[in-house]
Amino acid sequence: MASAQISEVYNCTAEEFFKIVVDYEKYPEFLTGVSSVKITKTDGSVKEMEYAVSIVKSFKYKLKVTEVAPSTVVFTFQSGEMFKTMKGSWTIKPDGEKCKVDYAVEATFGMLVPSFMADQVVKINLPIMVQNFKTRIKKIYGK
Repeated sequence: MASAQISEVYNCTAEEFFKIVVDYEKYPEFLTGVSSVKITKTDGSVKEMEYAVSIVKSFKYKLKVTEVAPSTVVFTFQSGEMFKTMKGSWTIKPDGEKCKVDYAVEATFGMLVPSFMADQVVKINLPIMVQNFKTRIKKIYGK
């Protein structure tokens, strides 16, 4: 199993960050490697969606996401080409005019996925993702 976690303080409120995190279909506009996100089902605060991603190779997978505004987003793997399992969460806490965000993910991969690819998908992209969110915050909120 590959796992990773990161904590970061972002220059926006918890509510503002939550709005960016749950705007899944906009991810291709600012997250490196995300080709598309399509919400396929919504039931209150629970959504199902399909991601198309290109990191080392292109693949698709489906997640089920539960949102608790404005503090938590929990996701679990439903099906897909590369992962056997995946689960993770965003935990967003106010920090004055900013917010502290904890992101965690755990994944197991199919037998045909080399360990270097698993590491890249789970760990190496975290600092890039953090920077992508900081850039998005600046673009959306001017902060």
